[in-house]
Amino acid sequence: MRRRKAQEKEILVDPKYSSKLVAKFINMVMLDGKKSIAEEMVYGSFEIVKKQLNEPDILKIFHKALDNVRPRLEVKPRRVGGATYQIPIEVRQERGSAMSLRWIRDFARAKKGKSMKEKLADELIVAYKGEGSAIKKRDDTHKMAEANKAFAHFRW
Repeated sequence: MRRRKAQEKEILVDPKYSSKLVAKFINMVMLDGKKSIAEEMVYGSFEIVKKQLNEPDILKIFHKALDNVRPRLEVKPRRVGGATYQIPIEVRQERGSAMSLRWIRDFARAKKGKSMKEKLADELIVAYKGEGSAIKKRDDTHKMAEANKAFAHFRW
């Protein structure tokens, strides 16, 4: 039997946009506890996105990009009688948001040759337009869930 549920830590809104999602993204981008550098990167990338898309409301762009990347289904391994099946399950809103933030961050980090601000901005723009690596990852996740639909009855 499992122990108690982990206590969820309340996240403070970010100072510039008063958004918890932006604060979460800053925390995800942060390395070695250097939050001011992470804030600089995220805010800088937001400015680049604003200039390139000629859209004054960056939060709308950010939310649309995240919504485009957020997976609706994923697969979870489940052992049934010595065999491990990949069982498709629906993704909760919070987990989906966390996954999309993580994917955008990881694909931005994987790029070479530019500053992190520019890489983050590029990744957000392609996610907003519905293309790019993070969107491909979401589609692959959905395909995997679709392919294993036959095992959905093992969900409990």
